[in-house]
Amino acid sequence: MPAPALWQPSPAQINQTHLHQFMTGLHHDGVSQATTWEGLFDYSITQPDAFWAAVADYAGLVVEGDIAPAHNQHPLPYTRWLPNARLNFAENLLQPALTHAATQEVVVAYREAETTPSRYTGAQLVAEVAALSAFLRAAGVCAGDRVAAILGHSYEAIVAMLATTSIGAIWSSASPDFGVEASEDRFSQIEPKVLIMANGYHYGGKCFEKMDAIEALLERIPSIESCVVIDHLSTKAQLLKAHCVDWYTAIEAHRGASPEFNRLPADHPVYILFSSGTTGRPKCIVHSAGGVLLDHASELYFHADLHTADRFFYYTTCGWMMWNWQISGLMTGATLIVYDGSPSYPDIAELWRLCSAERVTHFGTSARFLAACRSADIKPIDDKPLDDLRMVFSTGSPLLHEDFDWFYQSAAPQALLGSIIGGTDICGCFLGSNPLLPVRRGEIQAAMLGKDIAAFNNAGEAVVGESAELVCRTPTPSMPLFFWGDDDGSRYQKAYFERFNGVWAHGDFIEMTPEGGAIVYGRSDTTLNPGGIRIGTAEIYRQVETMPAIVDSIAAGRPYQGDEQIVLLVVLAQDSHLDQALSERIRAQIRQGASPKHVPKHIVAVPQIPYSRSGKKVEMAISRMLRHDATRDNDAALANPESLEQIVAILKEAQLI
Repeated sequence: MPAPALWQPSPAQINQTHLHQFMTGLHHDGVSQATTWEGLFDYSITQPDAFWAAVADYAGLVVEGDIAPAHNQHPLPYTRWLPNARLNFAENLLQPALTHAATQEVVVAYREAETTPSRYTGAQLVAEVAALSAFLRAAGVCAGDRVAAILGHSYEAIVAMLATTSIGAIWSSASPDFGVEASEDRFSQIEPKVLIMANGYHYGGKCFEKMDAIEALLERIPSIESCVVIDHLSTKAQLLKAHCVDWYTAIEAHRGASPEFNRLPADHPVYILFSSGTTGRPKCIVHSAGGVLLDHASELYFHADLHTADRFFYYTTCGWMMWNWQISGLMTGATLIVYDGSPSYPDIAELWRLCSAERVTHFGTSARFLAACRSADIKPIDDKPLDDLRMVFSTGSPLLHEDFDWFYQSAAPQALLGSIIGGTDICGCFLGSNPLLPVRRGEIQAAMLGKDIAAFNNAGEAVVGESAELVCRTPTPSMPLFFWGDDDGSRYQKAYFERFNGVWAHGDFIEMTPEGGAIVYGRSDTTLNPGGIRIGTAEIYRQVETMPAIVDSIAAGRPYQGDEQIVLLVVLAQDSHLDQALSERIRAQIRQGASPKHVPKHIVAVPQIPYSRSGKKVEMAISRMLRHDATRDNDAALANPESLEQIVAILKEAQLI
C-alpha cells in the first residue's frame, strides 16, 4: 500500500513543466515511449547517448564539435562524456546573461550584517566576471591551474568561480568557518596558484576576522602566488603580503575587459570538491566541465523545473556541493538569491521571511533546518505569504515523516517538498524531486533521469521493499574524473567500486518502493546490526527526534559478546532530564514506531552531537569510540570537534568504553 500523497500536481501544472515539454519534443522526434514518466526514465537509462544528447540540445549548451556520441562507451569508472566536443563552463552558465538577460536581475545577495541586499543584473555579472578573469590572466593563471577560495555564499564567490572557469582553471572552495588546518588539509593537496578570501564574516550576530588566517595560509601553502582579499568587515585592514590585492582594486584595474571563454575538451576538470575528511585528509574529487553541465542541466531543468522567471534561493555554503548546484541555475536564466550568514539569526523564521520578501519560487535547505523549524513550532504560513513558493529541496540527511507533516501543515502546502539524495561524490543527485509525481510522506519521489538506481542486498541482487545498499548500475555524467593525487586510480576504485564490481556503491542504506520512490535509512557504513538484523540509524532518529524532550540524537553499535548493542546518545531539551521514566518513554516510542530490534540497550545524555561541516552527523566517530578503535577523527573537518572529548568522558563515566 503506497504512502498517502501529501502533494499532487494538477494537469495544468504538469503541462507547464520542462519535463512535459521535453517529453513532447522527444515524442515528436519519434521516441514513442516518451509519453509517460516511466517510459522516459527507461529511455534515459537504456539509450544514454540519445538521451544525454537531447538534454544538451534542450538546455542549449554551447559547444564546438559534435554532441554525439554522448559518451565514449567505456565502463565505469573510465567513462568520459561529450568526447568529441569542446566547451567552456562559465560561458554556458552565462548564456542567458550574454544573450537576452543583460538587464534582468540575476543575483540578489543578502549578508547578515547588512539591512538591504545588493542586486546585480546580467550585464553587471558579465562585466565583473570579465574584469576578474583579466586580472587572473595577468597574474599568470592558465587552463588547469587551481584557484582556491574561502568565501561565504556571496555575489563575489559567484564572480570568482565564473572568472576562474572562463579561463579553464579549476575552482575549489571552502566555507570561511573552516579553520586554518582544515583549509590547509584541503588546498595544500591541490597546490592552488591563487587564493581568494574574505577578511572576515558575520554569523549569528558575531563578527569573525580572518586576516590572521589569510597570512597563515599564505605561509603554509607555498604554491599561492597571488591573493585577492575581499573586505567584508569594512575595516580596510592592511594587506599583509606584497602579493595580496584588494578585490575592488583587482576588478577596477581591468574594468571594461571583454569576456573571454577558453573552450576546452568537455572532460577538462572544472571543480575539485572535498570529502568530509573526518577520518583523515579529505579526498580531492575532480569533476569535469561537460559532465557537470550535462548532469545539472537535467536536474535543474527537469527535476527542479527552473524557468527563466523563477527565483532560486538555496541556503548553503561554498564548502557544500549544493552551492555548485545552485550556481548552475544561472544556465536556466533564473535569478539566484544568495545569503551569507546564520540561518537562524535573528531567529529561525528568518529564511522564510526572506523567501516571502524575494518572492522565492524555489528554496533549498537541509533536513536539519526543517526539523529545527518543526521543533520550534514556527508557522511560516501564518507569518508572511509564501504564495510564490513552488518547490522546496531538502538534503543532507533523511527527512523525517513528521517534517513532511510540519511542512504541509505549517509552511507551504502548495509547494512540492523534494527530498533529494546525492552528494559531493557526484556533485549532484541520484534521487530527488519530480514535478510530475506525487509527494509521499517519508519518501523521495524518484530516481533522477539517466541514473539507473537500485538497492542491492549483500548478494548484489536488486531488491524492492527492503533496506539495502544504494547503487548506480550505469555511468552518469557527473561521476568524478578521478581523485587528485590518486595516480593509479586505486583510491577511486576502492571508494565506490570495491563492494560490487563495476557498480557504483554510494554508501547509503535505502529502500526502493514499488512505485519507484525511495526511503533513506542513513549511511550504510554505520548501519547497526543487532542480532544480525541490519538497521539504518535514521529509523531510530525518526522516532526519537519527534519527542519534545529530545533536541538531537545519534546512534551507534557497541560490540558485546559476539553481538552488538545499540547505544543512543541524546541531547535534551531545556529543563528535561534523562531519568528512568524518560528512558523508558524513549524505548517505548522506538519499540512502537520502529521495532523491538531498534530499541537501544543504552541511552546516554550528551551536551551536543558531532557534526561535519556540511551538517551531517558523524556517526562513525561514535562507532569507533564504542569499538575501541584508536583511529583519530580529523578535528578540523568537524563543525564542533569539542563534542568528541565531551562524549568520550561521558561514555567512560558510563563504563561503555
